[in-house]
Amino acid sequence: MPEQPHTEQTRTEQQPAERPHTGHGFGRVLVAVYGLLALAATGRSILQISEYFDRAPVSYVLSALAAVIYIVATIGLARGDRTSVRLATVALTVELVGVLVVGAISYAVPSAFPDKTVWSHFGSGYGYVPLLLPLVGLWWIRRTNRASEAVAPELAAPAESES
Repeated sequence: MPEQPHTEQTRTEQQPAERPHTGHGFGRVLVAVYGLLALAATGRSILQISEYFDRAPVSYVLSALAAVIYIVATIGLARGDRTSVRLATVALTVELVGVLVVGAISYAVPSAFPDKTVWSHFGSGYGYVPLLLPLVGLWWIRRTNRASEAVAPELAAPAESES
């Protein structure tokens, strides 16, 4: 009887343990919400810039910036590779800071934001989703990074040299 190859070792060599991915599971919902927000923010900013730019140019440019950040975050979370996740982390951090700063300024100096923008009033025009979404996104990235380290610790940390 011919010797059977060790199937478990062969399976492991052929199919390494799949690393958790920011675009899988709950991440798909997160990517969909970011994609929808990117679409809404892009459309709104284009309309505001093309029709009402002279009314509040800074706030409308900030809306366009928010739209770009949402697009970057959507792509980064969907792709899920190391570089994309780092880019998404930066985008989400900038988004959170932007929402907090612009939200505070929009209450302190209401004349600077005559119309609602994505980040004005902490995203109230979008149901405060712009305030909550970066927190959820950063949590998700952290969770998937920790899960990746648990699945493949040799990929997450540099190999120690043996003495």
